[in-house]
Amino acid sequence: MMAFAERARRELLSTGEIVRKRSVETHDELTQQEKQIALMARAGLSNPQVGHRLFISPRTVEWHLRKVFAKLEISSRKELRVVMSGAEYPLDQAN
Repeated sequence: MMAFAERARRELLSTGEIVRKRSVETHDELTQQEKQIALMARAGLSNPQVGHRLFISPRTVEWHLRKVFAKLEISSRKELRVVMSGAEYPLDQAN
């Protein structure tokens, strides 16, 4: 497992991205993946449509959205539009 973790670390590093450190302070923050999926869902895309764009399964999209809903303390896509309506979440990031 350590070999896979090291490979993932190297590949992530090569893209210029960094791994977010987990801590009590970041526990309720959306990850980049969660944010991207939430923005697409807010824009009206279905789980299969989001999955198709991100090359992940609709079930993985559903899993991420459950985490998003818990972190944002909401229970529906409709609430995403309200909670994610500020400048912090521009619509053009959904693509």
